[in-house]
Amino acid sequence: MRRCSIWPTACRTWSPRGETPILRHCFNWPKLSAISAVTPTPHAYLHLVPGTIASPQVICFVRHLLRWIPGPVFLFWDGCNPHRSRKTRRALAAYRDRLRVYRLPAYAPELNPDEWLWAWLKQHALRGLCPPNLTVLQSSIRSAVRRLRQRPDIIRSFFQACPLSF
Repeated sequence: MRRCSIWPTACRTWSPRGETPILRHCFNWPKLSAISAVTPTPHAYLHLVPGTIASPQVICFVRHLLRWIPGPVFLFWDGCNPHRSRKTRRALAAYRDRLRVYRLPAYAPELNPDEWLWAWLKQHALRGLCPPNLTVLQSSIRSAVRRLRQRPDIIRSFFQACPLSF
């Protein structure tokens, strides 16, 4: 066995000499979406949603954050439709005393610490994962986030990687 590179800079895996590694998985499973947040305190929050994320899931997640995070909460959002919907804005208006929402510019994931969270999960914690079903995928993501919570230095690095000052 030798170490061989599939993509020169993306990831590496093992395979017998002379054989291209093949990761097999099923493409026809139901969709799984995730809502996540990171805080500079440091902590990571995650909610997995079967199907597509809509305004009710966003509202529920933000209420969860407000319940667990004391003091003011600052949300930095991209231009995702559930973030911009009237339903979301109306529901979150009741929390104006503690909640501030800021929209990030379009196509600027490097400004969002939460995007660094997902980049880390995909490139390190879940690299090479080809789960046989949605249940294994969900448990793998949840356990990766649990392990991440034990590494506050990594969560802090998501904020240090952003050019914004938090």
